[in-house]
Amino acid sequence: MNIVITQPMLFPWRGLLEQIMLADVLVNYADVQFSKGSFTNRVQIKERAGSRWMTVPLEKFHLGARIDEVKPAVNVDWRAQHLRMLEQAYEAAPHVSDMLALVRSVYEADYAHMGALALASMRAVCRYLGIELDSKFVDAPELAVPGSNTGRVLAIVQKLQGTKYITGHGAKNYLAHAEFEQHGIAVEYMNYAMQPYPQLHGEFTPFVSSLDLIANHGPASKQYMRPQTLNWREFIHE
Repeated sequence: MNIVITQPMLFPWRGLLEQIMLADVLVNYADVQFSKGSFTNRVQIKERAGSRWMTVPLEKFHLGARIDEVKPAVNVDWRAQHLRMLEQAYEAAPHVSDMLALVRSVYEADYAHMGALALASMRAVCRYLGIELDSKFVDAPELAVPGSNTGRVLAIVQKLQGTKYITGHGAKNYLAHAEFEQHGIAVEYMNYAMQPYPQLHGEFTPFVSSLDLIANHGPASKQYMRPQTLNWREFIHE
């Protein structure tokens, strides 16, 4: 049983989608502290001049606020700004209309907090690409597992009877790998293939929103997904 625990990300990059593809259970980890500079409210797109951040501005929030407490700004028309950015950046892309329709479908609604908006964007991208998300989805608060950091992650995986925990690279510096193994849980890191695909605006860059892939390749985008992992020892060269 493969468990993936992730914070919601705004129109996420391809690597997170590959991680979702490998999950038997996907835990939405939005009841944790929001970090400025995270991918919850911003993502990169590619323009003629290079990569650029597309950011949802936030209402004033206190330090330590959770992702499911932080709210998108209401006094800035960031939806229209984003759509203009995307229209200009991808006007020459063959599937730009599909990509813009997807973004509009997300932005038509209002959201109680940034976590809900980011999750809606993830769901929309997965639906378009035919990546199953809803049937494997669990919201972290539903599990009623207290704690923080490694201890809480381990307890969540145990509660879900997981045998493998698949994580992104950010966990390298804090995860107690051996402790998971002591409980019969393998830890594997994503081994991002970052396979190049035909892309607008010069030299290929993999670190952009999946909206870039959709604008360029539409329904055929999934052929550029290569989900694969490495055992934690191999990943950190222990």
